Amino acid sequence: MSDEVKKKWGLDELETIYDSPFNDLIWNSHNIHRKYHDPNAVQISTLMSIKTGGCPEDCKYCSQSIKYDTSLSLEKFLSVDEVREQAIIAKNNGASRFCMGAAWRNLKDSNLHKITDMIKEVKKLGMESCVTLGMITDVQAQALKSAGLDYYNHNLDTSREYYEKVVTTRTYQDRLDTLQNIRDAGIKVCCGGILGLGEEKIDRIKLIHVLANLEEHPESVPINQLVKVQGTPYFDNTNVDEFDFIRTIALARIAMPKSMVRLSAGRDSMNDQMQALCFFAGANSIFYGEELLTTKNAGVNHDRVLLKKLKINPS
Repeated sequence: MSDEVKKKWGLDELETIYDSPFNDLIWNSHNIHRKYHDPNAVQISTLMSIKTGGCPEDCKYCSQSIKYDTSLSLEKFLSVDEVREQAIIAKNNGASRFCMGAAWRNLKDSNLHKITDMIKEVKKLGMESCVTLGMITDVQAQALKSAGLDYYNHNLDTSREYYEKVVTTRTYQDRLDTLQNIRDAGIKVCCGGILGLGEEKIDRIKLIHVLANLEEHPESVPINQLVKVQGTPYFDNTNVDEFDFIRTIALARIAMPKSMVRLSAGRDSMNDQMQALCFFAGANSIFYGEELLTTKNAGVNHDRVLLKKLKINPS
């Protein structure tokens, strides 16, 4: 097997891989995973909401949009001290990566200094830092990089073709432009999507196709399962088939061998067997904590038990 990572993938090529027999698919993805990563290690991350609710966007899956009545309470922008305290707790619980998310359409310059102070505090603890703050300019990206930011998360959510059925308040190109600003600043890109938005199989494959054909693969690829929030348009969506979800994890690992593939939102509804197959197929990061931003997550104690059963080392 060559050490060279393929940078250009054809859509038909990825579809053929996705549709291959399940055992062949996850065997191939596992072998690639084993080549580039420790197959018995999973990075532990924590995601904290630093500004909850009040977002003007209309993402149909999101509890934080002002467009939907989700009974979510609007909360103030947290202080640097509050974030530092939570980062210390996360580290003590075994997390090596601390992510901060704000329900904003875009980062305002007036909030930039406070964000950079938060990043610096996380870095002082020896943790990887990540933020997700909506769209950012090239100048803002440079400021975040100067503060020591490791990753910026900005998901594409789904395929370009299906995207307008999910979000109308910003374009797919807006998202790609932000990704370019992140990359140009020298910040690692964290970009993935959500399964369960009502998309078809081809939309999942097209999402991976876009990510795997960026000039550089995202260093981090979160794959989320829709968390259904009452009051949002997608509350009654049909559940994603478990094997389709695992196939998407496997495809991401094959197409982007060196990337961290993060088993992200929706784990609360996944049984242990499904999560174990995701790890085998190539997922190598999870989020610790009872909540991911505003939605329920698998419990810390349960995760510890599961990883111990599988003899997977948290890192």
